[in-house]
Amino acid sequence: MSDPQQAQAWIQQHVQPYHTQTRITCITVGNEVLTGTDTQLKSYLLPAMQGVYRALVNLGLSNEIYVAHPHSAGILANSFPPSSGSFRQDLSEYIHGMLNFHVQTKSPFLINFYPFFAYKDNPNEVPLDYVLFQPNQGMTDPITNLKYDNMLYAQIDAVYSAIKAMGHTDIPVKVSETGWPSKGDPNEFGATPVNAALYNGNLFQRMQQNQGTPAKPSEPIDVYVFALFNENLKPGPASERNYGLYYPDGTPVYNIGLRGFLPRMDYSAAKKNAFSFSALLLLMMIFLIHI
Repeated sequence: MSDPQQAQAWIQQHVQPYHTQTRITCITVGNEVLTGTDTQLKSYLLPAMQGVYRALVNLGLSNEIYVAHPHSAGILANSFPPSSGSFRQDLSEYIHGMLNFHVQTKSPFLINFYPFFAYKDNPNEVPLDYVLFQPNQGMTDPITNLKYDNMLYAQIDAVYSAIKAMGHTDIPVKVSETGWPSKGDPNEFGATPVNAALYNGNLFQRMQQNQGTPAKPSEPIDVYVFALFNENLKPGPASERNYGLYYPDGTPVYNIGLRGFLPRMDYSAAKKNAFSFSALLLLMMIFLIHI
């Protein structure tokens, strides 16, 4: 994608024919690359983003579609208190260039956050209500005196602080992935349908209220929920296969008021070949359009 001609050819094939009938607002280049071990891949990331952006400019689409990269929460060296948020020093050379790119292209910084992991790893120390957006005592940032009643908002503000520490105050932060599994292995504490419904349901309510974080109260949170479907073939712990709001046949795993958004699908063995992968991708894209 760092080759402008190849980037433009890709957009002309995969994006332009479907825009604007499909509401495409962002192209993500890679996913969580900086927390991987491939140094060469890390060096390719920014040039690839620049190549895709230049192609969008050439095609007259840059005002409608932005380019970004979804980061792992692992790029943060410190996230507590939120006002002391900072990026890992060993990644600063990559992040600095990407922040300049976001300023130049007026695009947001994307990051994936899962409060579930924090609770799963420390269920005796992390209050469940705090991560599920339920009523709780919350926590206060000792530096700013801002009070946080949920972990996701504290994580978002930690990123704003980390960006500010690198000299930028005008880059919005969006959550490119968050969610809660409805099932897990015996050691995956908290992975239940009740908790998943509370997390996603309470999050949707806050989004509908256009809430901002304590440090950015006038900047409504912008969040993409993972995932639309359960993924029965995904490797790893049981939770990895159970983040979906829906089963593959379109029935809800739990009800949080989104019924009626998906058509009923026949996923029987006799007919599953008729359900094309492109249709599945379309449904996933539709879900990614935030509420």
